[in-house]
Amino acid sequence: MSTVLHHSCTGLRVEHARPGAPALTGAARPRLSWRLPAGTTRQHAYQWSAGDWESPWIESADSVLLPWTGPVPAPGERMTWRVRVRTDRGISDWSAPAAWERATAHDGWHAEWIEPHEPVTAEAGNRPAQLLRTEFTLDAAVSRARLRFTAHGIIELFCNGVRVGDQELTPGFTAYRARLQVFEQDVTGLLREGGNVLAAVLSDGWYRGRHGFTRSANGFGERTALLAELTVSHPDAAPTVIGTGRGWGSRPAWFTADLMDGQQEDRRAAHRWWETGAWAPVQVGDEDGYARRSRLITPDAPPVRRIREIVPVSVTRSAHGSHVVDLGENINGWIRLTDLGPEGTEITLVHGEALAADGSVTTDHLRAPDFAGGWRPAGQVDTVISAGRPGDAFEPRHTTHGFRYVQFDGHPGVLGPDDVRGIVVHTDLTETGTFACSDERVGKLHEIAVRSFLGNACDLPTDCPQRERSGFSGDWQVFQPSAAFTHDIAAFSTKWLRDLAADQWDDGTITNISPDPGGSSPLAATNGSVGWGDAIVEVPWQLWRAYGDLGVLAEHYPAMRGWVDRCARIAAGHRHPQRAASHPVPRAHERFLYDTGFHFGEWLEPGVEPRLDPGADHGIVATAYLHLSARRLADIAALLGHDDDRRVYRSIADGARDAWQAEYMLPDGRLTRPSQANYVRALAFDLVPATQRASSAAHLVELIKAADFHLGTGFLTTGLLLPTLADHGHADVAHRVLMSTGVPSWLEMVDRGATTVWERWDGLDEHGAAQMSLNHYSKGAVISFLHTHVAGLRILAPGYRRFLVQPMPGPDLTWARAEHETPYGPACVAWRRTGHRIDVETDVPPGTTALLRLPDGTETELAPGIHRTTGRATP
Repeated sequence: MSTVLHHSCTGLRVEHARPGAPALTGAARPRLSWRLPAGTTRQHAYQWSAGDWESPWIESADSVLLPWTGPVPAPGERMTWRVRVRTDRGISDWSAPAAWERATAHDGWHAEWIEPHEPVTAEAGNRPAQLLRTEFTLDAAVSRARLRFTAHGIIELFCNGVRVGDQELTPGFTAYRARLQVFEQDVTGLLREGGNVLAAVLSDGWYRGRHGFTRSANGFGERTALLAELTVSHPDAAPTVIGTGRGWGSRPAWFTADLMDGQQEDRRAAHRWWETGAWAPVQVGDEDGYARRSRLITPDAPPVRRIREIVPVSVTRSAHGSHVVDLGENINGWIRLTDLGPEGTEITLVHGEALAADGSVTTDHLRAPDFAGGWRPAGQVDTVISAGRPGDAFEPRHTTHGFRYVQFDGHPGVLGPDDVRGIVVHTDLTETGTFACSDERVGKLHEIAVRSFLGNACDLPTDCPQRERSGFSGDWQVFQPSAAFTHDIAAFSTKWLRDLAADQWDDGTITNISPDPGGSSPLAATNGSVGWGDAIVEVPWQLWRAYGDLGVLAEHYPAMRGWVDRCARIAAGHRHPQRAASHPVPRAHERFLYDTGFHFGEWLEPGVEPRLDPGADHGIVATAYLHLSARRLADIAALLGHDDDRRVYRSIADGARDAWQAEYMLPDGRLTRPSQANYVRALAFDLVPATQRASSAAHLVELIKAADFHLGTGFLTTGLLLPTLADHGHADVAHRVLMSTGVPSWLEMVDRGATTVWERWDGLDEHGAAQMSLNHYSKGAVISFLHTHVAGLRILAPGYRRFLVQPMPGPDLTWARAEHETPYGPACVAWRRTGHRIDVETDVPPGTTALLRLPDGTETELAPGIHRTTGRATP
């Protein structure tokens, strides 16, 4: 008879939803996960239950992302489930219950799309938000009420004057033409028997507001719209359904709003707005004008929320008499101001990342060229006119800003820290990893990289939260592995990937940003750049590694194939004009040489002026990425059982590698185009033959030494530099580069007071003048090295089912610690060096194994549990 454990499974979750939280999913049979009971080593079988139903014992060691085999809930129904497991220690107790709710079907709406009464469309950036409203009577008591809604624009809904939910910037930013998120909210407690009012505030948002480097408007349409439906259940009566349609009224709001330009608000007209005013009839939308309802989806990721409040570190007066507030850190979000002055007072708020020489807030470095020789303004300006009401506050929720400083002009009194709060706004991600070490500056580097990422995780991974706010594929391709150490980004990344795939062109081109408004922007011709487009392969691959999610590979396999096929087709069918001129008859390897089309290339290499040159030969970069993505795709095909495809893409990968070697590598391991970036890419992408890897790594070190141990990599390889050095026998050089100062270096940012990662290495120059964005997280990808090498926690099998613990102490650090919440539980490594001795403590979660490799080469297999090991700190 099996022993009964008096422990149970924990961490029950549905798909990638937060453990313990009720999940809303559109899937009839979602995938479920759990963590094994403490003290166990291995699961042999599991059993599910839901109500009176119990599954048979299912023989399996798997506990992550397993499809539900029980009863299928009806749309709108909640399913409560439990699990127990048979392990090496016996049978566990049943777990505490967890639940999910199946989303209402998106093809069964009674509501109609409605557009506000807007006979004249104002200029972009200065458009009034719109108010929408209906009254209705409930003749019976309310037992349950569910509101579902979406919009073209940003929407806030109110029941009887009370705001619905706590999500911000709803329904978020997606590839609207193909995917539009529908939110559902329980509003039972907000309704009453008798008369009720359902109202909404609707603004341009991403749908038709300004967006991107060119600050273009109307990217997805010229009219905002709302679709909402309230279903009220009664104890002894048929449900009442209230939907948008004829009978709703609209009028302009008391404020204008644009995500980039800012919000201009007259608080005198904001009081009890849902009850007062003249309401014009709405226009019911032509269903054909709203594409297809099949594009309506249940949200994949956590919503955007107000995450925390910041008390300013100072409020000072500039030479011009303005109040200047310093939050002490660079954030994404907005300001809440509680002292608005007497009625009629008009206050202007200018948000920026830096101060000018006179102490005022400057945004000059955030302006973008308009491609006609001028500059576009940076925006980020709010204004508020006071109503003079006690307790009134200004908090704009239909715009966001990237800022540390705010300049208040027009306030007649004296502002202090108690009058202002910085509101941090981003996707509500769960923290899953930490890092700490003996060097305070390295710890600070980790801190600013994480803050920079979170400031750019506003419903999608953006490049910067002020100047562009675009979902650049290259930025996320570079940083996602680092983000996966510190936060649960599985659902967040999955959402964005679905938009990236939806935006893919018919010829396989992956857009450089997603969601992509399209249009005639001068940047449209840059789409398909390698390193950016390769995100469609690399991001799913890294998600599979971090979370064990094979489903993400299967889902995006067609898009991956389209991208790699497109790149291989261009390589085979086109030659760079200079190459064709030098030898008209192509050599055999040139079939796989990818040297045409527009590419950003390495981008922002120190000392290299960035140029958008469609005629540049970036073959050394593009061919390398063709090899990497084709090789990844061959491996993915093997995992999915597509053997014929595996052979095809392995052939492309091998051909691209051979072409790269023939064109760019010399017999002694040197490159024909020597740069730190090209050597790093060659080694990291496995382009160098085994017999030449040591010499190529030595040539890379030569370049680093010639630069006085400063990095010379650009956008694509900066995060790969230190791991590549360490993995090729040059850990000492990696540490020295990490600890270097001066420009370019990471610690120079820290020493110059950065609170987020800069776009340029001299983001604040020696005089304190700002250059380009001060919140561009891509260079912060170095923090993955702190987790994987300095602390020494690395994935060996997907989802950390097996992992490597290999600390790399370095001469400047005496201790380090990293912890990561794997799908199986927390994995932790902590080491301390004393002279030539190193003490390592490792925590291995149940259901996993680890390999400990000490600096002296000693290896030990580790089972689940806590292990303490001592060895030599040097090889």
